[in-house]
Amino acid sequence: MNLDTLAKRLDLSCKCCWEKLNREVTGGYTGDLLSDVMANSKAGDIWVTRQVHKNVVAVAALKEHAAVVVVQGAEPDVDALEKATAEGIPIFTTNKSAFEITGLIHGLLREDKA
Repeated sequence: MNLDTLAKRLDLSCKCCWEKLNREVTGGYTGDLLSDVMANSKAGDIWVTRQVHKNVVAVAALKEHAAVVVVQGAEPDVDALEKATAEGIPIFTTNKSAFEITGLIHGLLREDKA
């Protein structure tokens, strides 16, 4: 499933890199501990986090994530958005909790593979 379809189905708000929304999502990872995400996430994942600083983008770029979803109504820092734009990493926001959006993403990805 691509980012555009996922974002529309989950009512995610895209904050940057709209031109990258055709990127495929192959999995997901949820977590706020950067070292954990670096050790355990995979390329193509959509990363769900509450973190809003530019180091999130550095990790997402390093791991070749499809995108980042910031939860609980938080907004990414200006520095994070600038770095995301430079790195080509879409950042989405949602008012949903990490638990809720992770479950919804998982369900859509399973549905897409069926």
